[in-house]
Amino acid sequence: MHKIDIGHLSVSNDAPLMLIAGPCQLEGLDHAQMIAGHMAEVCAAHGAQFVFKGSFDKANRTSLNGKRGLGIDEGLKVMQAVKDSIGCPVLTDIHTPEQCSTVAEVCDIMQIPAFLCRQTDLLLAAGETGAVINIKKGQFLAPWDMPNVVAKIESTGNNRILLTERGSSFGYNTLVADMRSLPTMAQSGYPVVMDATHSVQQPGGQGGSSGGQREFAPVMARAAVSLGIAAVFIETHEDPDNAPSDGPNMIPLDKMGALVESLMAFDRLAKANPIRV
Repeated sequence: MHKIDIGHLSVSNDAPLMLIAGPCQLEGLDHAQMIAGHMAEVCAAHGAQFVFKGSFDKANRTSLNGKRGLGIDEGLKVMQAVKDSIGCPVLTDIHTPEQCSTVAEVCDIMQIPAFLCRQTDLLLAAGETGAVINIKKGQFLAPWDMPNVVAKIESTGNNRILLTERGSSFGYNTLVADMRSLPTMAQSGYPVVMDATHSVQQPGGQGGSSGGQREFAPVMARAAVSLGIAAVFIETHEDPDNAPSDGPNMIPLDKMGALVESLMAFDRLAKANPIRV
């Protein structure tokens, strides 16, 4: 079983749960520090490992009119400031091979968006940086297809890999999460992550933007953690209904404390009695 060191954290499927949390897209330094500071306190209080996430560019918005974010230069300045002030590792998405080396100078984890998980040039460029690479399983892939994706990163000599479940396409504007995918991907030995908020997304469900069922995100998180996984990915915002992107599936920031407390209870139970498939 791989253990991945991320800053001062050590992550694996049998280590204490890591929470990857933050807003969908970065909105500014003060906003990022507010959310990161709150989540760092929550995680410390309940024994969870914490990574701050935020996207500098939402390159796959439903509509041309959707807000995309701060851009790479300003976004990375925000991420560096969060690292310096909060002291936590940070994660952001990458979209092109050309972004990889620049992003790796700041971010501890680079995330491959689900739609791009088979883009060979992007995977190779990401792997070559030596950064931790979080690969989101495409909505169009089965969990047993992921070893082919993993092999592309491994070919660069980089074994610092996380695998994320974020739901599979199920008809129009709908995703479904198959919990069997978590132990299936864990057979790779790499840490497995459950994206609890994007798995309740309704892609394009509002015509010009995606909808979602945020009330089910805690359900997804609790179900996944009860199996014994490395991490949960949750997008959170103090006012999701007015967030620039993915508001319908984000969990309100003031609800995160109680959720993390319950997740850590499930995590302790699961890792004391691990499921082997």
